[in-house]
Amino acid sequence: MGIGTTSRVRRYAFYFLGWTLAGVFLFSQALTQSLITRDPTPWWGILAAQVSGVYIIAFLSPGILWMGRRWPIERDVWFRRVLLHLPFSVIFSLVDLAIAGFVDSRLSLAPLPKLFRQAYMILLIIDFHAAVITYWIVLGGQHAIRYYRKYQERERQALRLELHASELQRQLARAQLSTLKAQLHPHFLFNTLNAIMVLVRQQRGRQAEETLSLLSDLLRCVLDDVEAQEVPLRRELEYLRLYLAIEQIRFQDRLRVEISVDPELLNAAVPHMALQPIVENAIRHGIGRSSAAGNVHIHAVRFNETLEIQVRDDGPGLLSSSGFTGPGIGLTNTRARLHQLYGEASSLTLANGEKRGAVATMRIPST
Repeated sequence: MGIGTTSRVRRYAFYFLGWTLAGVFLFSQALTQSLITRDPTPWWGILAAQVSGVYIIAFLSPGILWMGRRWPIERDVWFRRVLLHLPFSVIFSLVDLAIAGFVDSRLSLAPLPKLFRQAYMILLIIDFHAAVITYWIVLGGQHAIRYYRKYQERERQALRLELHASELQRQLARAQLSTLKAQLHPHFLFNTLNAIMVLVRQQRGRQAEETLSLLSDLLRCVLDDVEAQEVPLRRELEYLRLYLAIEQIRFQDRLRVEISVDPELLNAAVPHMALQPIVENAIRHGIGRSSAAGNVHIHAVRFNETLEIQVRDDGPGLLSSSGFTGPGIGLTNTRARLHQLYGEASSLTLANGEKRGAVATMRIPST
C-alpha cells in the first residue's frame, strides 16, 4: 500500500469516526428525551436511528463541500453566494429527510409509520429546519477551515518575505562592509607609498627598500584574508606589527611601541584591519606632531562579554575635547564598519589622556 493510499484510508477512517461520535452524541440526547417522555422505543432502536441519520448526512456532505468549493462565500460576493446556497440548503434538507424516511420506515428504526410518504411528511415537520441548519454548519466549517489555511499561507508568505528581506539586508551589509574595506586598504596603501617616496627623496634607499619589502609582506597577509570581515586578534596583531615595522623605519628612534595583550584573548574575533587605522591615527597626530620621541601603547582586555582595545599615545593630544581631530577616512570607516558588524553593541571613541596624549578605545562584543 502506497503512502498516498495509506493517507487516504486514514483520512476516511477519521471522517467515519467523527461522524460516528456525532451520532453517539445525538443518541445521548434522544435517549434522555425518551426517558423523560417514557417513549417505548428500545435504546438500540434510538441509537440505530440517530447513527443512521448522521451517516446519511455524512454521505451527502461531499456534495455540500463541492458546492462550497464551487461557490465559496467570500467577502466581495458574500450576499449573492448566501442567496445562492439558500435553495441548495432546502434541496439538501428534502433529500436528507427522504433518505432518512425511507430507511427508518423500512427498518423500523424510529416510531414512524410504515408507509414512506407518511414517515417523510412527519420528518419534514420535525426535522426540516434542523437539516437546513446542518447544511449551513457543514458549509461554515468548510469556510472556517479554508480561512484558517489562507491565514496560515499568509503567515508562511510573510515569513518567507521576512527571511528574504533579512537575507537582502545581510547581503547589503556585506556589500557595505566590503566597500568600506575597499576604501580603507587603498587609504593605508597610499599613505605607505607616500612615506616611501619621502624616504627616496631623502636618499634613504636602504630604508625605502626595507619598507617596500615589509609592505609586500603586509599586502600578502591582507590578501590572504581579503574576504574575511573578522579575524582572530592574533592575526590582526600580525598585520599591525608589519605596519608598525614600516612606521618605525619612517620615524626611526622617535617611535616606540608596546603591545600588551593577554594570551587568552589572542583567539578573540576582531574586525579585519580595524586596529591599523586607529594606530595610524595615534602615530600621525601623536608622534607626527611632536619633534620628541613618542610612545604608542596597545592594550586589550575583556570585561564580561565585551572586548576593549585601547591605543594610547603621549603626543600633544586632541585639538579639542569634542572628539576626533578630523574626519579621517580610516577612523570614519572603522567606526562605520563596527556599526555594520555589531550595531549599538560596539563603539569607537577618542579622548584626551589623563596627563597628555590621546586614547582611542574600541569596544566590541566578545564571547
